[in-house]
Amino acid sequence: MSGAGPASPGPPEFGRTWWGRAWLEALEQRARLDPDRLPRGREYARSGAVGDLTFAPGEARARVRGRKTEPYQVRIRVRPFADDEWDRVLEAVAARLGHAAALLDGELPPEIADDAAAAGLDLLPGGGEVGPRCDCPDDADPCKHSAAACYLIAGALDADPFALFLLRGRTRDQVLAGIRARRRGAALGAASGAASGASPAEDAGRPGRGDAGVDARAAFRTPVPWVPIPAVPLPPARPGSPAALPVDPPPWRPGLREDLVELAADAASRAWGLASGLSADAGLTLDPDADLARRAARTLGTPTFAVLAARAGVAPRDLARQALAWRQGGLEGLELLRAEWDPAAEDPDAAGLLQAARAALRTKSGAAAAVLGNRITAGRLQLRLGRDLRWYPYARSDTEWEPSGPPQADPALAVADL
Repeated sequence: MSGAGPASPGPPEFGRTWWGRAWLEALEQRARLDPDRLPRGREYARSGAVGDLTFAPGEARARVRGRKTEPYQVRIRVRPFADDEWDRVLEAVAARLGHAAALLDGELPPEIADDAAAAGLDLLPGGGEVGPRCDCPDDADPCKHSAAACYLIAGALDADPFALFLLRGRTRDQVLAGIRARRRGAALGAASGAASGASPAEDAGRPGRGDAGVDARAAFRTPVPWVPIPAVPLPPARPGSPAALPVDPPPWRPGLREDLVELAADAASRAWGLASGLSADAGLTLDPDADLARRAARTLGTPTFAVLAARAGVAPRDLARQALAWRQGGLEGLELLRAEWDPAAEDPDAAGLLQAARAALRTKSGAAAAVLGNRITAGRLQLRLGRDLRWYPYARSDTEWEPSGPPQADPALAVADL
């Protein structure tokens, strides 16, 4: 069996690794009574209907868009291993030095599953250990929404075998700590037995004997190979997704789960921006109104936006304009939405910029362009000059000017797509 192969163009494929395929086989076993749900679930997964897929010990959750306005809530539960079962799994992984290295490299060697099976455990869950649940009215097991989430889980397993261990109940850090502890214990036991002249079995059998440690002379007598200092890992390509809540919120507080997940996703996005160098302060110095516009820009076009507007006491149309201004130009774009300034009074060279923008608008609209402060208007089109000396395009709706594109240093480029 082999790991993941090279990516191919076209729709996403699920089960590219042997362990991802094993997960899908468990899903097929589960769906034998109603197999027609699987193709529909696969199409849902490929169409992008599954959002907010999160993992937690023993389960995965997702929101899947269906025919209703609100997405369905899907929970896929997997039987977690008990502590004694985890002991056997970790012993199997720690028995070979290359196992942990392969896991860190994104591979799950089949030998790990074979060693776990020899210890009486199936690392990959069978159909009876996968429990899909969905709040849709479909009584199929699994329904197409649950099946779609399961296909996305297969993709996550393809990308990171530690997701399988998380479904079995333990995080990546817990698994690696358990492996290190067992390998350290084996090394210390061997060194202690060698120092005492007894075999490891004899040394371990002595009553009342604790961990004698390692003799310093023996430790430093053996030359340690030079290993270069590892490079600092780069941030991931995108922000992480929030983990599932460990417990369900109380029923008398509707919307609390969505609020917490949104706040966690926002915090992850800000932390990622700091780590990636895309943000100097992650917006921590923004005033409340600017921060509201920043959050609204993240949720624009989702059900969360309406909830945010209602709780902030801002009309959805006004908040949408602020969100668009932030999305196009950040804080500078938001300030241009709210206030005017006079370039000619502050910069004697601004006249040339204003004339170039008037010519660009006249060419685009065919109408005469009028200048008022930093705003140049021709018909239903407008350019606003920011203090960063970039032009921000606007278009007139029924009653308001709407931010309509990214800023450009060249006014002709700013109005090109209006």
